[in-house]
Amino acid sequence: MKADTGIKDAQGAKVADGLSHFLADAYTLYLKTHGFHWNVTGPMFNSLHTMFEGQYTEQWTALDEIAERIRALGYFAPASYAEFVKLASIKETSTADKVPDWKGMVTQLLAGNEALCKAARKVLKTAADAGDDPTADLMTGRLQVHEKNAWMLRSLLE
Repeated sequence: MKADTGIKDAQGAKVADGLSHFLADAYTLYLKTHGFHWNVTGPMFNSLHTMFEGQYTEQWTALDEIAERIRALGYFAPASYAEFVKLASIKETSTADKVPDWKGMVTQLLAGNEALCKAARKVLKTAADAGDDPTADLMTGRLQVHEKNAWMLRSLLE
Protein backbone atom coordinates (compact mmCIF):
# COMPACT_ATOMS: atom_id res chain seq x y z
CA MET A 1 0.00 0.00 0.00
CA LYS A 2 1.26 3.44 -0.95
CA ALA A 3 2.19 5.89 1.82
CA ASP A 4 -0.11 8.92 2.05
CA THR A 5 1.58 11.19 4.57
CA GLY A 6 1.08 14.57 2.90
CA ILE A 7 4.32 14.62 0.92
CA LYS A 8 3.84 14.71 -2.85
CA ASP A 9 5.07 11.61 -4.70
CA ALA A 10 7.79 13.42 -6.64
CA GLN A 11 9.09 15.15 -3.51
CA GLY A 12 8.97 11.95 -1.47
CA ALA A 13 10.92 10.15 -4.19
CA LYS A 14 13.60 12.87 -4.14
CA VAL A 15 13.87 12.69 -0.35
CA ALA A 16 14.05 8.88 -0.40
CA ASP A 17 16.71 8.99 -3.12
CA GLY A 18 18.78 11.46 -1.10
CA LEU A 19 18.39 9.31 2.00
CA SER A 20 19.43 6.22 0.03
CA HIS A 21 22.66 7.93 -1.07
CA PHE A 22 23.22 9.15 2.48
CA LEU A 23 22.62 5.63 3.83
CA ALA A 24 25.15 4.18 1.39
CA ASP A 25 27.77 6.73 2.44
CA ALA A 26 26.95 6.22 6.12
CA TYR A 27 27.27 2.44 5.76
CA THR A 28 30.59 2.78 3.96
CA LEU A 29 31.92 5.10 6.67
CA TYR A 30 30.65 2.70 9.34
CA LEU A 31 32.56 -0.20 7.73
CA LYS A 32 35.69 1.90 7.34
CA THR A 33 35.54 3.11 10.96
CA HIS A 34 34.97 -0.41 12.28
CA GLY A 35 37.78 -1.81 10.15
CA PHE A 36 40.17 0.87 11.32
CA HIS A 37 39.16 0.10 14.92
CA TRP A 38 40.29 -3.49 14.34
CA ASN A 39 43.50 -2.60 12.53
CA VAL A 40 44.89 0.56 14.13
CA THR A 41 48.46 0.29 15.48
CA GLY A 42 51.12 2.62 16.80
CA PRO A 43 51.50 5.10 19.64
CA MET A 44 47.89 6.31 19.26
CA PHE A 45 46.48 2.76 19.44
CA ASN A 46 44.54 2.94 22.70
CA SER A 47 42.96 6.34 22.20
CA LEU A 48 42.08 5.72 18.54
CA HIS A 49 40.84 2.19 19.15
CA THR A 50 38.46 3.62 21.77
CA MET A 51 37.46 6.65 19.68
CA PHE A 52 36.74 4.53 16.59
CA GLU A 53 34.63 2.14 18.68
CA GLY A 54 32.49 4.98 19.97
CA GLN A 55 32.03 6.35 16.47
CA TYR A 56 31.17 3.07 14.74
CA THR A 57 28.76 2.10 17.54
CA GLU A 58 26.86 5.37 17.13
CA GLN A 59 26.95 5.03 13.33
CA TRP A 60 25.51 1.50 13.46
CA THR A 61 22.43 2.68 15.35
CA ALA A 62 21.95 5.59 12.95
CA LEU A 63 21.93 3.28 9.91
CA ASP A 64 18.70 1.72 11.13
CA GLU A 65 17.07 5.12 11.68
CA ILE A 66 17.97 6.26 8.16
CA ALA A 67 16.70 3.05 6.52
CA GLU A 68 13.49 3.16 8.54
CA ARG A 69 12.90 6.77 7.45
CA ILE A 70 13.13 5.65 3.81
CA ARG A 71 10.57 2.95 4.56
CA ALA A 72 8.27 5.42 6.35
CA LEU A 73 8.26 7.48 3.16
CA GLY A 74 7.03 4.41 1.28
CA TYR A 75 10.23 3.35 -0.48
CA PHE A 76 12.57 0.40 -0.10
CA ALA A 77 15.93 1.05 1.51
CA PRO A 78 19.05 -0.19 -0.28
CA ALA A 79 20.30 -3.25 1.55
CA SER A 80 23.21 -4.83 -0.29
CA TYR A 81 26.90 -4.12 -0.78
CA ALA A 82 26.27 -3.87 -4.52
CA GLU A 83 23.62 -1.18 -4.02
CA PHE A 84 25.76 0.71 -1.52
CA VAL A 85 28.76 0.74 -3.87
CA LYS A 86 26.59 2.19 -6.66
CA LEU A 87 25.09 4.88 -4.43
CA ALA A 88 28.05 5.86 -2.23
CA SER A 89 30.43 8.73 -2.87
CA ILE A 90 32.76 7.53 -0.09
CA LYS A 91 35.10 4.83 -1.37
CA GLU A 92 35.85 1.66 0.52
CA THR A 93 39.30 1.03 1.96
CA SER A 94 40.74 -2.42 1.38
CA THR A 95 43.15 -3.63 4.01
CA ALA A 96 44.03 -6.70 1.95
CA ASP A 97 47.11 -5.05 0.45
CA LYS A 98 48.05 -2.35 2.90
CA VAL A 99 46.64 -0.95 6.13
CA PRO A 100 47.03 2.83 6.47
CA ASP A 101 48.95 4.10 9.46
CA TRP A 102 46.99 5.88 12.17
CA LYS A 103 47.34 9.28 10.47
CA GLY A 104 46.08 7.82 7.20
CA MET A 105 43.13 6.30 9.03
CA VAL A 106 42.28 9.57 10.75
CA THR A 107 42.61 11.45 7.45
CA GLN A 108 40.25 9.05 5.68
CA LEU A 109 37.69 9.13 8.49
CA LEU A 110 37.86 12.93 8.58
CA ALA A 111 37.15 13.05 4.83
CA GLY A 112 34.28 10.57 5.26
CA ASN A 113 32.66 12.54 8.07
CA GLU A 114 32.99 15.77 6.09
CA ALA A 115 31.42 14.04 3.06
CA LEU A 116 28.48 13.00 5.23
CA CYS A 117 28.11 16.58 6.46
CA LYS A 118 27.79 17.75 2.86
CA ALA A 119 25.38 14.93 2.01
CA ALA A 120 23.23 15.67 5.08
CA ARG A 121 22.97 19.32 4.06
CA LYS A 122 21.70 18.28 0.59
CA VAL A 123 19.07 15.93 2.02
CA LEU A 124 18.13 18.54 4.61
CA LYS A 125 17.39 21.06 1.84
CA THR A 126 15.41 18.52 -0.18
CA ALA A 127 13.43 17.55 2.92
CA ALA A 128 12.74 21.20 3.82
CA ASP A 129 11.53 21.88 0.27
CA ALA A 130 9.18 18.88 0.59
CA GLY A 131 7.88 19.95 4.02
CA ASP A 132 9.33 16.72 5.44
CA ASP A 133 10.15 17.76 9.00
CA PRO A 134 11.02 14.26 10.31
CA THR A 135 13.69 13.80 7.62
CA ALA A 136 14.98 17.33 8.22
CA ASP A 137 15.20 16.54 11.93
CA LEU A 138 17.02 13.28 11.24
CA MET A 139 19.52 15.00 8.95
CA THR A 140 20.08 17.81 11.46
CA GLY A 141 20.99 15.21 14.07
CA ARG A 142 23.31 13.38 11.67
CA LEU A 143 24.94 16.67 10.70
CA GLN A 144 25.67 17.44 14.36
CA VAL A 145 27.25 14.02 14.90
CA HIS A 146 29.42 14.11 11.79
CA GLU A 147 30.52 17.71 12.33
CA LYS A 148 31.63 16.78 15.87
CA ASN A 149 33.41 13.64 14.64
CA ALA A 150 35.16 15.67 11.94
CA TRP A 151 36.28 18.27 14.48
CA MET A 152 37.70 15.59 16.79
CA LEU A 153 39.50 13.79 13.96
CA ARG A 154 40.80 17.08 12.50
CA SER A 155 42.17 18.02 15.94
CA LEU A 156 44.33 14.89 15.97
CA LEU A 157 46.07 16.03 12.78
CA GLU A 158 46.93 19.55 13.95
